[in-house]
Amino acid sequence: MALYGVPVLILKEGTKRTTGRDALRTNILAARVLAEVLKTSLGPRGLDKMLVDSFGDVTVTNDGATIVKEMEVQHPAAKLLVEVAKAQDAEVGDGTTTAVVLAGTLLEKAENLLDQGIHPTIIIEGYKMAMKKALEELDKIAIKLNLGDLDKPEDREKVKPIFKQLVETTISSKYVGTGPTLGKITDMVIDAILTIAEKRGENRYEARLDNVKIEKKKGGSLLDSQLVYGIVLDKEVVHPGMPRRVEKARIALLDTPLEVEKPEITAKINITSPELIKAFLDEEAKILKEMVDHIANIGANVVICQKGIDDVAQHFLAKKQILAVRRVKRSDMEKLARATGARIVTSIRDLTEKDLGYAELVEERKVGNDKMVFIEGCKNPRAVTILLRGANDMLLDEVERSIQDSLHTLRNVLRKPAIVPGGGAVEIELAIRLREWAETISGKEQLAVQAFAEALEEIPMILAETAGLDALDTIAELVKKHKEEGKLYSGIDVINGKVVDDMTKLGVIEPAIVKEQIIKSATEAASMILKIDDIIAAAPPKKEKKKEEEEGKGKFEF
Repeated sequence: MALYGVPVLILKEGTKRTTGRDALRTNILAARVLAEVLKTSLGPRGLDKMLVDSFGDVTVTNDGATIVKEMEVQHPAAKLLVEVAKAQDAEVGDGTTTAVVLAGTLLEKAENLLDQGIHPTIIIEGYKMAMKKALEELDKIAIKLNLGDLDKPEDREKVKPIFKQLVETTISSKYVGTGPTLGKITDMVIDAILTIAEKRGENRYEARLDNVKIEKKKGGSLLDSQLVYGIVLDKEVVHPGMPRRVEKARIALLDTPLEVEKPEITAKINITSPELIKAFLDEEAKILKEMVDHIANIGANVVICQKGIDDVAQHFLAKKQILAVRRVKRSDMEKLARATGARIVTSIRDLTEKDLGYAELVEERKVGNDKMVFIEGCKNPRAVTILLRGANDMLLDEVERSIQDSLHTLRNVLRKPAIVPGGGAVEIELAIRLREWAETISGKEQLAVQAFAEALEEIPMILAETAGLDALDTIAELVKKHKEEGKLYSGIDVINGKVVDDMTKLGVIEPAIVKEQIIKSATEAASMILKIDDIIAAAPPKKEKKKEEEEGKGKFEF
């Protein structure tokens, strides 16, 4: 850069700078490429991606969040979309693919408007207006649910059919979405979420998903999976002399080692005779015996320790017929505390009878080739475990992702009891309403609102393509049906490859909160990328020069 004929350097040598429309087009292209990758995995007929990381580990999935996390995206604009997918996943746990595809399509439509000479700020303003209107209309389209009192068995039975439809819609595009395993997985997920749900006001519940532990064990088939109303620990009992089964268990949870504490400073002990060694060891054993005696005296017959248990302490526990498990994860300790009603104690001296938890049964069982400890029949079973069995790790990982998506779906409905039809019905209806509303807007923002409506139509178009239908014919038929009276919920039956009048009758439904989050995430991502008009990329460090310098170290020339 030269000012008054004098060259001015403000950026480091090798820095690349892209400005104006070139920067915008580069970013839009990167975002569109990422959306293009995810496009084919959308919907029940969506295809899977095989991702191989730098270590050669293989992941096969069509879960949008997993794909973008594993892809190791380099372009900064594409990374913004990856962050959107992660945020969508963290907030509602579903709709990641749709959010990225919609954001990419919004940018594609924005590019056409840029070519017509419309300023990015006007496009962003139009998109935000369209988002606000779309969310208002979505609330009108949504079907409100009355959950009743989920602590009552009759009310639980009433909501189960709707929950079943929601789970089946969520995992219809996954590996477990067909065949005999679908019913098994669905029932486990519904029972798990109803067990952990806690009332949070009128017709509103909260389900903490960290109260559902998913434990995977290779071997058997998916049909051997089970829901345990309690906690399963992937540990075994520490001593062969301990009982393997304890009924009416009184459980002590320790966040302190059952060992003699080592001094914090370096200490030396000078021993002058063999008797002193014996006295030293006897004192150590006495301290451990006192610890175990205190645990036994308050009535505990099961000890679960987050840290280590000394061999001598194990011997004393076995003599007292106390079942003990060591080195249990902190997250599992917290779940056990919630399920059994125990208090996690950090000092054995402070352990009292009130701190003990209760479970009907604590038992070590063999699962596959490994031993696991089952803690069942808890006092307050607000924590459960889904024990998954399967032929290989890749399958178990994919099933775990499907279960996580399903749990998030049901949690979303408990949080906001409203559902919308799937199969592209919502997107088409919103697109029609936005087009009609756009006609009432004066100014260039009208064009951005129309572009937003076109982008929404892209979702049912992709669903039609993945189902092997003619995309344009399908969209035309859908629009025609939606303009008829009472055909508000018309959508694409992807499985049978046709347009139907009411997706809710087919049981294809989704939580309204997921659609809301998709529209918000996609609009915010597109707006963020459209605001960038300058890319300044610093030069990467010169590897060759570094290498030469390192090789030159320690060399002498004579």
